[in-house]
Amino acid sequence: MNKRYLLFRILRSIVSIFLVTTITYVLIYTLVPRNTIFKEDSTYSKLKAHPDELANYENTAFDRMGYIEYLDSRDLVKEVRKEYKEATAKPSKENKSLYQKWAKANGWKLGIFPESGRYYATKDIPLLKRIWNFYSNLIVIDHPWKVKDPSNPDLKRYLKIEKDPMVGWALVGSGTQYKYQIYFNGQFPFIHQNIIHINLGTSYPTFSGQSVSDVLFGGQGQTVSEEITLADGKTMRSSANIYTRQYKKSNKISSREKAMYHDNYVQTKPNYKDPSMISISFRMGALAVVIAYLIGVPMAMLMARLKGKLPDKIGIALVTVMISAPSLAFVYFFRYLGNTLFGLPLSFPTYGAGDIKSYILPTFILGFLSVSGLVIWVRRYMIDQQSADYVKFAKSKGLTSKEISRRHIFKNAVIPIANGIPGSIILSIAGATITETIFAVPGMGKMLPDAILSHNNPLTVAIVFIFTVVGVLAVLLGDLLMVYLDPRIKLSGGD
Repeated sequence: MNKRYLLFRILRSIVSIFLVTTITYVLIYTLVPRNTIFKEDSTYSKLKAHPDELANYENTAFDRMGYIEYLDSRDLVKEVRKEYKEATAKPSKENKSLYQKWAKANGWKLGIFPESGRYYATKDIPLLKRIWNFYSNLIVIDHPWKVKDPSNPDLKRYLKIEKDPMVGWALVGSGTQYKYQIYFNGQFPFIHQNIIHINLGTSYPTFSGQSVSDVLFGGQGQTVSEEITLADGKTMRSSANIYTRQYKKSNKISSREKAMYHDNYVQTKPNYKDPSMISISFRMGALAVVIAYLIGVPMAMLMARLKGKLPDKIGIALVTVMISAPSLAFVYFFRYLGNTLFGLPLSFPTYGAGDIKSYILPTFILGFLSVSGLVIWVRRYMIDQQSADYVKFAKSKGLTSKEISRRHIFKNAVIPIANGIPGSIILSIAGATITETIFAVPGMGKMLPDAILSHNNPLTVAIVFIFTVVGVLAVLLGDLLMVYLDPRIKLSGGD
């Protein structure tokens, strides 16, 4: 393969991801009124009787979502006193004059809380700066100089390999945000890292206050306690995920935290019972792809080899029914059969993510939904190949039609089909909206429409970004797989 062309394709893919994500960001943050984010927020409605709290809540939300910079009364006083030492928090004419001078000189808009009369300040963030902030903060790299803690001036800064009493052998950091930079455990892929993280913003109003990355990639459901070994060698049961230990400033650490961990790395994320949304969708989607190919390819080969005969006619009739039936009716029909004949659950939460029964029906239905399209294309490609010269030559050698179909025709017919295999597997993380909704699967299938309906702008942009990345990657891997299967195919700048 032309390495120069491959590099060009990768660069073009990056540009495509950038353009799609940026256009989505611009559309959401310019055409959608910012106040719509509060439509589904019950807390916002409750605060309407308290104007000061409402104004603070509103501006804090806008600040978290990147619309504005916000200084509440306490922070504003600190900033103004840097230039006017006589300024105080008291609402008076003198202070108001000082605040107005400061706001005008520094490009801030001065606001007054209705009840207390205290001041606050806001500054709109230009759209281009917001876009820059999104991309510049997208990839976060941890390092020993990451933590800034004035209350701990003697903080040591290093990276070293050691046998930690809590996790065993690991690359341990000090001065880093995460204590365990690289660690090992029994969970796939067995080697894990905390050096590089993806920052997709903060979710709001749904999953309020959580990192978007945690919402999509983190566990869900109930927390689970397990036995952990503390720094002093003692054991206890806790829901804390010790592999996620993060730095906490010295002046904010409790005595209990200090006793447990013996250092500043006391913040942890919890262990959850269920896997992440992306993990659940990927498991189901990848297995559905396998099911579709295991059923669709042999069926198409048989129909093509016996073209016009009874098996082919029956196959065409089945495919026609599957295509003509609405997907919604198809899902409900097989859902009913699976529950009636085999006692499989009608919804995913009945047994939860820990029971294989929860996955069987939605996974098989997802696979069956793809069979008809796969059969049509494989059958068509194989029939087209039957008139090729190499088939006539194989017949002249005395090979049976079954041998010719399996050894020769299928190998050539499968090449264009193979182009879609990586895409089918990778794009399975996007989930299936209809199936996951009907079975109440906590996956990615309904996350995008839910995020849009709830006006969760950060989550919407993040999901579009992820789907774009996996979509572009799927196309690239599909082309590479075709080249691998058929060396006659050459990818070049003209393709």
